[in-house]
Amino acid sequence: MNLISPTGVEVNIGETLQPDEYIGMCRREVLDSYIRDRAIEYGAECVNGLVTSIDIPADHKTSENKYKIHYQEYQEGSKTGIKKTMDVDVIVGADGANSRVAKAMDAGQYNFAIAFQERIKISEEKMEFYEEMAEMYVGDDVSPDFYGWVFPKYDHVGVGTGTVVNRPAIKQYQKAIRDRAGDKIEGGKIIKVEAHPIPEHYRPRRVQGRIALVGDAAGYVTKCSGEGIYFAAKSGRMAAEEIVKLMDGGRRLPSQADIENTYIKKYDSAYGPTYAVLDALQKVFYVNNGAREAFVELCNSKYVQQVTFDSYLYKRVQGNNPLDDLKLLGETIGCLIKGYSNAKPDAEFSNPVESQKRI
Repeated sequence: MNLISPTGVEVNIGETLQPDEYIGMCRREVLDSYIRDRAIEYGAECVNGLVTSIDIPADHKTSENKYKIHYQEYQEGSKTGIKKTMDVDVIVGADGANSRVAKAMDAGQYNFAIAFQERIKISEEKMEFYEEMAEMYVGDDVSPDFYGWVFPKYDHVGVGTGTVVNRPAIKQYQKAIRDRAGDKIEGGKIIKVEAHPIPEHYRPRRVQGRIALVGDAAGYVTKCSGEGIYFAAKSGRMAAEEIVKLMDGGRRLPSQADIENTYIKKYDSAYGPTYAVLDALQKVFYVNNGAREAFVELCNSKYVQQVTFDSYLYKRVQGNNPLDDLKLLGETIGCLIKGYSNAKPDAEFSNPVESQKRI
């Protein structure tokens, strides 16, 4: 994986990976289908439907009254849905950043990024470069607070970027990442365009009564890397396993306190430090071009690469060497001083209305 600075300095940041370690790239159309088919194989009932609303009893936190889900069910070959309802005891909302479950349960709002990506089919010759390569570009031209990317997607590449602080300019940043990739994707054909909101922090309330949120609906996307797939799958499994245990074979229903003291407590204990560290890194290194230059230079360090990828691969903040950490602090200060002195100023922008929007 290459990390490219605002001035074009490139660093290979995967040199410490072991032969059996790798950064996986997924295509959601393949992954989602696999997960869905496996759930059906294990006995889940799959409904091809669109949830339109949820009736929540006023006393749902203290009673065992059921929730009523209103949805449109779609049959194969039909574009028109059939109105249906379903009464349920427990709801796990895994319906993304624009979660209808979150809105129905009054989970509260969060700040969000817009991630924009174009799937681009490039020639087989150009694709050879990306067979074992992913690229991350930093600079205020591609994003004022995140990074741009070129990621391999089997027989094509995903080229994209994201931002929280200047969402109206996302297409400007997308053009810039295409320009930065340059000859490596030149002549490619755009085969799909994708844009999605990405949560910036946890929802204020992830459990209400017998309703729990997981994945993007709960706000489980890390800063700095923007990763959400692993945490969506992991939180979904943790929530399901804990709720099944609490229900004791169907003999009881879990309370809000039960779910908070099991699923939420265990998830936060396991991954809370990871979110905190990555949030701090983004606030230090993604704020301007000087900090971005320093970030790229620091990633030349084998120690930085080792700690970064161990933490990324195993989803835990790794226990580090105090002496090496002290050396790293000195290197960080030096790189920041150097980066700030050499980098060009960031372009100014203003969007006081849009920046206040929440979902």
